[in-house]
Amino acid sequence: SEDPSVTLFREYLRIDTVHPKPDYDAAVRFLERIGTDLGLACQKVEVCQGRVVLILTWQGTNPRLRSILLNSHTDVVPVFEEHWTYPPFEAVKDSQGNIYARGAQDMKCVSIQYLEAIRRLKAEGKCFTRTIHLTFVPDEEVGGHKGMEMFVQRPEFRALNVGFAMDEGLASPSDTFSVFYGEKSPWWIKVKCVGSPGHGSRFISNTAAEKMHKVITSFLAFRESEKQRLKSDSSLTLGDVTSLNLTMLEGGVSFNVVPSEMAASFDIRIPPTVDLKAFEEQVAAWCRGAGDGVTYEFHQKCMDQHVTSTEDSDPWWKAFSGVCRDMKLQLKLEIFPAATDSRYIRAVRHPAIGFSPMNRTPVLLHDHNEFLNEQVFLRGIDIYAHLLAALASVPPLPAEG
Repeated sequence: SEDPSVTLFREYLRIDTVHPKPDYDAAVRFLERIGTDLGLACQKVEVCQGRVVLILTWQGTNPRLRSILLNSHTDVVPVFEEHWTYPPFEAVKDSQGNIYARGAQDMKCVSIQYLEAIRRLKAEGKCFTRTIHLTFVPDEEVGGHKGMEMFVQRPEFRALNVGFAMDEGLASPSDTFSVFYGEKSPWWIKVKCVGSPGHGSRFISNTAAEKMHKVITSFLAFRESEKQRLKSDSSLTLGDVTSLNLTMLEGGVSFNVVPSEMAASFDIRIPPTVDLKAFEEQVAAWCRGAGDGVTYEFHQKCMDQHVTSTEDSDPWWKAFSGVCRDMKLQLKLEIFPAATDSRYIRAVRHPAIGFSPMNRTPVLLHDHNEFLNEQVFLRGIDIYAHLLAALASVPPLPAEG
């Protein structure tokens, strides 16, 4: 009695692609099997050893026109099984139709919804002028550095001739659907403080700990100001403010030895409205204010601040939003609060929208007991079928002759 699309979704969820040892081969074989069944052209690109991007293609009637790219990632984040009601890789469906599994929201649902939307359109005998490509990429959950970041620099990506891309979004607990047109720039900063060492019984001056205290105070004071700004202005979302968290502390060798060096690591996510050069100058000022021997280094420093147009005059957005309006989907436009592979697509100058059609659903990505209701999943297929039909039918643009 189960819908075949739901059965396929649950089958995909049972493939263990969890870090640190995701079974990418099994995922690619599974997706390639579906692509072949749908009559899609299949291509595999090994961007580095053991990291394959699978491309499935539905050729349009005018391949010279720019294509529609549907991106999703195959990997999922680790789990703490003791906190799960059901085993996280068994895709158990409860009596309410909720399907529990790691990846149910992030983002194996979207991968299958893309494919099942195409299945429906093909069954209806539809064909479109624009080509539709589906890319299934590895390593998004660990930064995409051996996935989409490398793929967008390759000739195989350029050959896709991308005009407009869709990638993952977030669930929405309300009636609205979240649509993400840009992302924060992730900065990972490690601050090192060097000071005078000595015996733990003495009041030593100029210690690394005193400097580290000043550094942490400055960083966390800024964190509090952004937290209060978000709290006091109901028009703001998490994507509109800079988030900052102290994530690692290092230093010391013994209880009775004052260390000569300490280090603190911060995870900072900066919205595209912030002047990145000015923000780095502020970071430098905080470090200078802590005293001599205080330095910082970047372990990640994303400087791209491209956003995708949501103006009514933009043909891609007009097609996307027009479908949502016709289907009576209430949209909420946001900056994505974390980071997805969309940032790499936008960085090479392609418009990209983050959208996962999951409303009335708690946000459980990376959380325990991640689930998606089967009716929400099936409605998402219907939404994508309408979106793909509209986007793949966008008339030729001036730049396309």
